[in-house]
Amino acid sequence: METSTLHKLKRKAGNLFENQLLQSGRVLEVRHWQPSTMIEVDLHLPQADMQTWHEIPYIKVKVDNLTYRDYTPAGWDAETSTCTLYIDAAHKGPGSNWARQLKNGDTIRYLKIRSTKHAPASTPAIIGLGDESSMGHLLALQQMVLPLTRFSGAIIMANDDHRDLFGQYFKSPIKPIQRRDAFGHHSLICWVMEQHYNLEQSVFYLAGNHTMVIELRKLLRQQGYTSGQIRTQGFWS
Repeated sequence: METSTLHKLKRKAGNLFENQLLQSGRVLEVRHWQPSTMIEVDLHLPQADMQTWHEIPYIKVKVDNLTYRDYTPAGWDAETSTCTLYIDAAHKGPGSNWARQLKNGDTIRYLKIRSTKHAPASTPAIIGLGDESSMGHLLALQQMVLPLTRFSGAIIMANDDHRDLFGQYFKSPIKPIQRRDAFGHHSLICWVMEQHYNLEQSVFYLAGNHTMVIELRKLLRQQGYTSGQIRTQGFWS
């Protein structure tokens, strides 16, 4: 009984906290990539100042009671305060459950918008590498690289149809490649080695599941790239 009462008190306190701090947005459209393990969501965030997004941002979204997940907008339009999320829903969890239930016109609540501290370096070659969970991050990086000819990269996608859809939907130098190992780092390093990037003039931006990011960083270091040439952003998956 005491445990139940304490839980109710904590939940009530949490709700009061959330009501004071949470901001709102509206779902404009939801598109499911078949099979529905990738969910594309267009949002209108009238309270967000997208003019200040000079580094790749992330949005801490409420997905359940006192539960939040970080999502990176893939692209944004500061004039209309709209952006798009790509949510990897292939695994079980509150974030995936929330995304699967979204409908056009729904209200979303978010706690804050912050920077990942990823912004394009001035080097001639910017390379983005990631997996399905990092699609938004890599596309946001692409939006920020000028001129676009400096940018290239690869994204691991296990599903054949999703690789085809990525190639159809985006005019992107990011190449969707097949996942040939559990976490994707071996597949990505093989792709990198085939590109023959300049050892001194390349900066890598790694994003995705933590194991892939950690191991891929080690593999790049073994190829001779310095720690200053490798930027990382790991996601739980």
